[in-house]
Amino acid sequence: MREIIAIVGWVAGIQGGLGFFGRVFGDGSWGLVQKWWDVPTPGYLAMFLVGAALAFWGETTKKRARSSG
Repeated sequence: MREIIAIVGWVAGIQGGLGFFGRVFGDGSWGLVQKWWDVPTPGYLAMFLVGAALAFWGETTKKRARSSG
């Protein structure tokens, strides 16, 4: 389960980052999310932060399980 949460976190973080930085520094959103939904810029930032937190949590719990195991 930790692996799935980490993968979902990585994907959400990357898509959120692409959408946010595309809107701020480019001419529009980048990534796949913009093809399905019209997400506002703060939504992309929130997606990036939640994804980064999930990826960080998933990776650290995997490392703890590996070292204690």
